[in-house]
Amino acid sequence: MSESDDKVLKERIINLRESRNLSQTDLAKMVDMSNSTLNKIEAGTRKISSSELKKFAIAFNVSSDYLLGNTDNMEKKKYYELSDKEKNDIAIQAERLMEGIESGHNLNFYGEPATKEQKDRILIAVKTAMEMNKMEAKRKFTPKKHRD
Repeated sequence: MSESDDKVLKERIINLRESRNLSQTDLAKMVDMSNSTLNKIEAGTRKISSSELKKFAIAFNVSSDYLLGNTDNMEKKKYYELSDKEKNDIAIQAERLMEGIESGHNLNFYGEPATKEQKDRILIAVKTAMEMNKMEAKRKFTPKKHRD
């Protein structure tokens, strides 16, 4: 990690600890380390190991990426949430589905051809349904050892 990464990490640990009204002693107990070690981490004079990083993430219920400054989203991503790639793949599949609908038979509502806005709403609904189905499958079929 660079110096700026270390600075973000120590600032986030301090801010999270203080926002939860924890003393250094309280947090040190939660992450199973001595007060002096935590003091050095917060002072920036000691680097943090990957196992310690994981303990801090668990203690604060945030992602390691948040602590490292890779994201500003404090919420921990659930194992079944879709990645950007999965969402993109679903969008492509939904667009192909819409192309198939449009090329096979004209899409009509009450005998009138569908407007662009109506087709866009259908595409959004199809993508949403596909994303929900993918998340349900991930919940159902992800082995327990890979769940948080």
